[in-house]
Amino acid sequence: MSATTAVEMPEIGATGLTSKEVVQRIESGQSNAVKTSTSRSVQDIVRANVFTLFNGIIFAAMVLVLITGSWRDAVFGFVIIINTGIGIVTELRAKRTLDKLSILVASEFLVHRDGRDVEVPHNEIVLDDLLWIRAGEQVPADGQIIQTWGLELDESMLTGESRTVRHKVGEQVYSGATAVSGMALVKVNAVGSHSYAATLTAQAKVYKKTVSDLNKGINTILKFMTFLVVPLCILLILSQIHTVGGWGTALSTGEWRQAVVSAVAGVVGMIPEGLVLLTSLNFAVAAMRLARHNTLVQELESVETLARVDALNLDKTGTITDGGIAFNRLVMLDSANAAAEQAATQALYDCCNEEQPNGTGQAVLAGLKAQGYGAGAVESRVPFSSARKWSAVRKSGETWYMGAPEVIISALEGDYSSVLQQVNEYANDGNRVLLVARSTAPLSSRSGLRDAVEGANVSDGPQLDVQAEPVALVLCSEKIREDAERTLAWFREQGVRCRVISGDNPVTVGAIARRVKLTGDHEPVAMDARELPEDVNELARVLENVDVLGRVLPDQKKAIVQALHTQNHVVAMTGDGVNDALAIKEADLGIAMGNAAPATKAVAQVVLVDSKFSHLPDVVARGRQVMANMERVASLFLVKTVYSALISLGVVLTQIPYPYLPRHITYIGALTIGMPAFILALAPNTRRYIPGFLKRVVTFALPGGIATALSVLLAAWVLPPVMGWNVTGDAADLSALRATSAIILFAMGVFVLARVARPLNGWRGVLVAVFAAAGVIGAFVPFVANFFALILPTGATMVATLIALAGSALIFALCLWLAPFVRGLTGKLSRRH
Repeated sequence: MSATTAVEMPEIGATGLTSKEVVQRIESGQSNAVKTSTSRSVQDIVRANVFTLFNGIIFAAMVLVLITGSWRDAVFGFVIIINTGIGIVTELRAKRTLDKLSILVASEFLVHRDGRDVEVPHNEIVLDDLLWIRAGEQVPADGQIIQTWGLELDESMLTGESRTVRHKVGEQVYSGATAVSGMALVKVNAVGSHSYAATLTAQAKVYKKTVSDLNKGINTILKFMTFLVVPLCILLILSQIHTVGGWGTALSTGEWRQAVVSAVAGVVGMIPEGLVLLTSLNFAVAAMRLARHNTLVQELESVETLARVDALNLDKTGTITDGGIAFNRLVMLDSANAAAEQAATQALYDCCNEEQPNGTGQAVLAGLKAQGYGAGAVESRVPFSSARKWSAVRKSGETWYMGAPEVIISALEGDYSSVLQQVNEYANDGNRVLLVARSTAPLSSRSGLRDAVEGANVSDGPQLDVQAEPVALVLCSEKIREDAERTLAWFREQGVRCRVISGDNPVTVGAIARRVKLTGDHEPVAMDARELPEDVNELARVLENVDVLGRVLPDQKKAIVQALHTQNHVVAMTGDGVNDALAIKEADLGIAMGNAAPATKAVAQVVLVDSKFSHLPDVVARGRQVMANMERVASLFLVKTVYSALISLGVVLTQIPYPYLPRHITYIGALTIGMPAFILALAPNTRRYIPGFLKRVVTFALPGGIATALSVLLAAWVLPPVMGWNVTGDAADLSALRATSAIILFAMGVFVLARVARPLNGWRGVLVAVFAAAGVIGAFVPFVANFFALILPTGATMVATLIALAGSALIFALCLWLAPFVRGLTGKLSRRH
């Protein structure tokens, strides 16, 4: 606790808490200290990413192969390390962001204790403290106003209301607001985790994983495969043991090892391990590309979510407007000549040109400087006061007033209702309106104006001349971002419904929405959020016909997102204030501006670092690229899953040796699926998202998977008796069969790749040709051929292989031809039922 502050504060009768009472409250936990940990520890993050269904299946398969000593057949296990590493790094990064979350700015605050004023840190404020709130400070704890000297708060970070609020004695002030002017003495009635800001922080810190349609689809495939994998793996091992002469022979000769490796070949093929890895890598690459455009992706899955968004809720301040004020023009009230207008404009400049002009004054000065105006000679002045709502200057025998129209006009004699009507018309069009008035009377003032304690005894201060005459209206407005209209037009074209949700007056927000053509050529429908129903379903019905909502509270923003979810909308929410944090967290995708509050940025999945709304189309386009391309390549991986499951089933039912090794599937999968898929996933693609990802992928994969399985199984069943191979007793014959099966598998993989990569004109055709050639060339490289057990057929085996390849091509074509008929038949049957 520091010594008494040097700033002289007003005298008050209360002594405040005693030192003993302060100690008691701190010991009982009634201080302003707040714990800052997130809801997920490092241990939780690591556990969640390591112990997944996918990792469990692959790890178990890898251990089985390593037990046999055939480490070359276990290289597929490396995908676990890469995929897990990507997930852990991403979530640890999000945890670091959340841990830094703090709505309140840590600094020293002035409290009244033991009859004197002392400065204490934020954490040492206790319940029932008498706290001074001074201009420029952020309110550190909730409290009730005991005395006020014109306190005016900016509560936009809490409520979204961009105008300042003047509070009276007995009213409640909340932590997180900022004192703009004046001061007050407040009795603290909520501290620490019970304060408003801390409550928002706690809700914002609850970790929420982004739901990815891609990952949901992949997880569905994995769950389905799990039911198949475990029993099929056991059956495969039993069938392979049977092919080598039973358990006795297998254990005595060591053939059990080959049986396990063969079984794992089927299991590994059924798991689309590359798809899980490629999804993570594709998200990461998209995030890096967006980072180059000043867009920070805090959760990789959120790249995909924007491709599915069909409802975008926009906060006005910080999104459509940049939070600043712009001077528009001066409107003379009577037909005046150029000299009179110039005199009024110069007087306006001089009124604003005080030592510390507020935001509106700065905007007027900037606008008039651009027109060539500068400081004029001023004899005396009354600075602007938020309590008076006006300022004045005396110059050249005239007194000029500038301030709030309703305040100035209410002090004047005469009927100026027509002026107020003009003021209301301009205000309804989204303008902030000030009034300039002129008087010949001298400027009244008082000595020793206590600017430090603004508003004290205002009745004794400067007075307006009741004979002054209104001269002109000053029109200012919130500065609309240059890119807002263009960006909103893009979203309209893409079928995304945009709504503006703000804490400001709905008329003002509606006017701004009209200026940026939120609804194109149609008039936007505005509504006061105080009239919204509380029932979520009723709220959803009302929202369908509303484009602009004003006077929206933070809890209502969250309720609006929930209501849109009931109609199956995928909702994105943008914002910059603490009041937006809960809605951003509730939305499918939260987007924060770079200048947003720390709480808002921490819970958002995407942060527009330079606060440019125009980056959103880039993010959407990148999301669509990821979704469209991943759907394309998911079909590739699922073909492998289908044919591996069918081949395994055929092997179990007919008790034949497995027709290829795990290393064969690793080699073939890398050249016909893994590497081509990565390139295809990064290709440009602007196709809009269409629901039904999993159904389309499965429908595409089934014909290719069935054709491949039939081709390999027919070769495994037909070739041994035709060629005279003893595949159960002769290792060389088994190797010949597996070499032929691997070639068939590779050829079918190239067919499927060509189908996925269509159209094959240009680079896509080259892609298929290059990987097809790479597979053939690899078989001629000794190291590659030895490592992956690739054997080139010769003589009669070559002839048999070529015949088998021709048959495979026919089967592939037949399956593709039959697929539409089968889909049509199943569709009719499902409609009947």
